[in-house]
Amino acid sequence: MEFFKIRRDIPFMRNAFVFNLISFVTFVAAVFFLFSRGLHLSVEFTGGTLMEVSYSQPANLDNIRSTVAGLGINDVQVQNFGTAQDVLIRMPVQKGSTSGQQSDKVLTALKASDASATLRRTEFVGPQVGDELAADGLKALAFVVVGIMIYLAIRFEWKFAVAAIIANLHDVIIILGFFAFFQWEFSLPVLAAVLAVLGYSVNESVVIFDRIRENFRRFRKMNTEEIIDNAITSTISRTIITHGSTQLMVLSMLVFGGATLHYFALALTIGILFGIYSSVFVAAAIAMWLGIQREDLVKGGVKKDVDPNDPNAGATV
Repeated sequence: MEFFKIRRDIPFMRNAFVFNLISFVTFVAAVFFLFSRGLHLSVEFTGGTLMEVSYSQPANLDNIRSTVAGLGINDVQVQNFGTAQDVLIRMPVQKGSTSGQQSDKVLTALKASDASATLRRTEFVGPQVGDELAADGLKALAFVVVGIMIYLAIRFEWKFAVAAIIANLHDVIIILGFFAFFQWEFSLPVLAAVLAVLGYSVNESVVIFDRIRENFRRFRKMNTEEIIDNAITSTISRTIITHGSTQLMVLSMLVFGGATLHYFALALTIGILFGIYSSVFVAAAIAMWLGIQREDLVKGGVKKDVDPNDPNAGATV
């Protein structure tokens, strides 16, 4: 399915150096902010108080957030838990007060706003649990990266594997850089979004790599730069359909999902946009600079050269 057909290849690789220079500067800036400002970690990572409160009617989450914030407690996470009447509240422990004192103060304020508020349970999440979550998150990220490299090396060639993983890590670091610069809260849902972006971005790279391999088999008169330009140009319509529909869904979560899904959707939005950019201008360019050629991808004979404008030419994805 195609919205449109571009008859003339766009010379993406002609300006690959400029685009990758921009990417490098953006990447360095993201790393700088990560080290200078650091991530604003949520309660899951730093430790804090967890409260489960029940109401007789569906709870107004915005009112609960404003009530707790009015007590001088920042970085509060409020979400429904099971039913619309049950609410889960996560908040960092305030200096000079214990977890029990903090939960009593919050419950008193909530009862003043709605007398039906009932405390179901309260727990203290220690920083040790947060350290374990951070370590598990890093392990998950490492496993994803290694798995992607092995998959691409087996399916295509090691040069594509290196190019794709550099491009994907480029996306991840830039997302983290945004969160460090603006000091947005980094929580478990955001970590899940980062891992999702890794898989989502590599999918776009695989589509382009598959078309490059197919073009090497079909177009013997084209050089590597022309092969890559044709592969990217011929998949633009597919990219617009796939990423456009996905972005619409993510934007709906960002606009209508409320505070609970806000940073999750924001991380996905940044990741999708940079994922498209990196797959086209970073991954493909690095593969070209690593010296990818027809002999690396085509085993055995090469098909007869065909018209690059043939709508039936190219990879099947």
